[in-house]
Amino acid sequence: MKAGFTGFFLLIPAVMNLPVLLSAPIRKEQVAEIVEWIGPDQGRFDQLFALFARSEPRVAQRAAWPLSYCVILHPELIMPHYKTIVALLNDPEQPAAVKRNILRLMDQAPGIPEKFHGPVMDSCFRILEDPGETIAARAFAIGILNQMTDNYPEILPELKTAVEFILPNASPGVRSRALKILRKGEKRKK
Repeated sequence: MKAGFTGFFLLIPAVMNLPVLLSAPIRKEQVAEIVEWIGPDQGRFDQLFALFARSEPRVAQRAAWPLSYCVILHPELIMPHYKTIVALLNDPEQPAAVKRNILRLMDQAPGIPEKFHGPVMDSCFRILEDPGETIAARAFAIGILNQMTDNYPEILPELKTAVEFILPNASPGVRSRALKILRKGEKRKK
């Protein structure tokens, strides 16, 4: 170890029993271990994704947390599963945590495949306009739609109308993202 090193090393096991680990509540440190263990490995990611997509709600919620961070670090891992995550996003039976983490990975990871742009935009507008949705889901939906306006500037007026409608009762996080949309609309007018 070099002198002056203040970090620590995570000892990552060669094998991780994800079903057992995710059967109980997990902490941030465990999420970091799972993300580190998966790394860029598609097979390991697919194990986590299977738990996310096909498990009982508590396990799916717990799998959603590390899954979103894996995708942010290695966006290519989710590409074979995009059809499934779009379906899960639109499934009313999914827990809020699953939806939130799907939206997080779409918002923060680059590159929603083009063939899913339409369904993702529809889902995000529905989420944004639903007052029963969680604050985080609405904030991520705004972020995704904001990114989509770069490729589809024609949605900006509809997005602007939607954020103006929710702005009076918006939380600080949603308000911040909504104001960015309104500023973007003003810049495009000039």
